[in-house]
Amino acid sequence: MKALTWQGMEDVQVLDVPDPRLEQPSDAVVRVTSTAICGSDLHLYSVLAPYLSKGDVLGHEFMGIVEEVGPEAGELQVGDRVVVPFNISCGRCWMCDRGLFAQCETTQVTEQGTGARLFGYTSLYGSVPGGQAEYVRVPHADFGPVVVGQEHSDERYLYLSDILPTAWQGVSYASVEAGDTLAVIGLGPVGLLAVASARHRGIERVIGVDLVPERLDAARRFGAEVVDMTQVKDVAGTLREMTDGRGPDGVLDAVGMEAHGNPVFAAGIKAASRLPGPVARTAIEHAGVDRLAALHTAISAVRRGGTVSISGVYGGMVDPMPLLQMFDKGVRMRMGQCHVKQWTPDLREVLAQSSDVLGVESLATHRVPLSEAADAYAMFQAKRDGCIKVVLQP
Repeated sequence: MKALTWQGMEDVQVLDVPDPRLEQPSDAVVRVTSTAICGSDLHLYSVLAPYLSKGDVLGHEFMGIVEEVGPEAGELQVGDRVVVPFNISCGRCWMCDRGLFAQCETTQVTEQGTGARLFGYTSLYGSVPGGQAEYVRVPHADFGPVVVGQEHSDERYLYLSDILPTAWQGVSYASVEAGDTLAVIGLGPVGLLAVASARHRGIERVIGVDLVPERLDAARRFGAEVVDMTQVKDVAGTLREMTDGRGPDGVLDAVGMEAHGNPVFAAGIKAASRLPGPVARTAIEHAGVDRLAALHTAISAVRRGGTVSISGVYGGMVDPMPLLQMFDKGVRMRMGQCHVKQWTPDLREVLAQSSDVLGVESLATHRVPLSEAADAYAMFQAKRDGCIKVVLQP
């Protein structure tokens, strides 16, 4: 089959790879009909390169048709149309019983000290072949895949795999309610869906922060006020000014480790990523830092006693944090990989409505064949051609 493979730093290629097959009784094989490039895939493109091996199949946002099922795949049937959550969980362990599916004890990558295995996301999370491919083996298919109807296009449901529940969880973790103000820092796909989710859930005032004109325009269409980072000197100060000097009740960081700002950290991270694999991994795991402009802005901006919610991916082990400010302000923080299946019932009901109330069908700016995925990665990273979200069709 054809699949998008990692070949080196900022080098991905669509190549022929072996077809997936059933390996465990609870496996299924899914023929991919739509897959997407996620913002966190760009971390693999550069920063997390030391955790990848040549030939790894990328991608963790995908959906398709079930082609094969193992004898213990539960109620899943050949021909079912499914969305596959990016985290692989069993649905039965201590963590899953508590809705903490991203920490599934059955699939935890214990040798790395990390949580549940993820599709297409480095040796840190199990090196499981991903979904930017024609076919995918899906472990724990008795629990993971979400069966959806035939009444809507793929793009109505595709983002159930990751970015929509990630945005929904981010809003939930921000602990905002009607009458509160939510600020969303970073208006990529997750940030935009967080704006849409918050507005749908009755948060009347949402402020979006970014520096890309197309993203700011999209946030306005989703119902947010916007702050253009290129037009203000102090984003946190501006957010406080917009909220009676107090600060937003909740701030959602939808950016993560590759925020703009601090060119010294940026140069160090890039240099570390280009070291030989074992040396780079040691550097990242014991001395790694992230670009923290977005997170520090969130902490500075949020009101006293407010909540910072982190949906963006971070990976540094010695990140400097403003603990005096955090402690003095009584800032609450919630973060982590999305527990996709925790949010599936509510979101599937919202998406099944006749109208596209969350605007998911208008999120993608580019739809290209899988064969053009390498060019799409480069375009997405450079934010060229107004690129906000790319959907690939195998």
